[in-house]
Amino acid sequence: MSERITITEVGPRDGLQLVANTVPTTAKLAWIEALYAAGIRHIEAGSFVSPHLVPQMADSAVVVSQALALPGLQVYGLAANLRGAMAAYEAGAHVIVIPLSVSDRHSRANVNKGTLEHIDAIAQLIEWLRAQPRAVRIDCVAASAFGCSISGEVALADVVGAAKALALAGADRITLADTVGYAHPALVQSTVCAVQDAVGQRLQKLHLHDTMGLGIANALMGLQQGIREFDACLGGLGGCPFAPGASGNIVTEDLVFMLESMGYSTGIDLAKLLSARQAISPYLPAGTLRGGVPAAGIPASYRPATAVAVG
Repeated sequence: MSERITITEVGPRDGLQLVANTVPTTAKLAWIEALYAAGIRHIEAGSFVSPHLVPQMADSAVVVSQALALPGLQVYGLAANLRGAMAAYEAGAHVIVIPLSVSDRHSRANVNKGTLEHIDAIAQLIEWLRAQPRAVRIDCVAASAFGCSISGEVALADVVGAAKALALAGADRITLADTVGYAHPALVQSTVCAVQDAVGQRLQKLHLHDTMGLGIANALMGLQQGIREFDACLGGLGGCPFAPGASGNIVTEDLVFMLESMGYSTGIDLAKLLSARQAISPYLPAGTLRGGVPAAGIPASYRPATAVAVG
């Protein structure tokens, strides 16, 4: 058996939040179903934030609750404050994703709180979730962990401190996010190692963007450091609306191709994943979807790590 890698598709949340025209709820759900049919079993389906700030996410409660009908699908919802966490919990999300920006200036732009103030709020949020009758997994994200387009370099000590604070607050898992895509492989190596030393196995995942074209290289470095979970987005969509210059996530199709070609099993059928683009592309501006594999096609020499049987 090949070693398993978990890919969380963040397209319905991160991928769509910068899209200006509102994508119909039915289209979002059809896209999630197409991703599911390709074998994806972890999907970040929405963000429970103010619809005045991110109008595209106004229907997240409906999208999350409807996505729960797909057997075996782990449905993620992002929430930056207690009100959002309550809404995500009420909608039925299996995993609630809570971002904390390591960059104080980005934190103030994103949630109107400095980093230290937000840590205190997150601790209260987690305390509330733990008191509820239905257990949820809590994934905390150290955002802007590799640099910030507002404040510039982010000190490694600050990243480690944020990860420790999130672990102390009760996070089940911690993700390091390259929110604006400034990371390079050497920085990924040093940061992942330092955070692993600080919080151990709580560090589970990388959330990488491809601003500088290094997203896949950074994923490979994370893989070499023992990371076995990655966020990615179909067609490389995405970007934070409160981080100037942030561009798309790493391309799910390209990540699957790399991992499967190297002998890692993702459980994802690459051909069906390419077909899933058809479910969302009519609602996006022309040329929005990117990716090397979609542009070139699946090579005849491609041999996935394991046979994939998906519904």
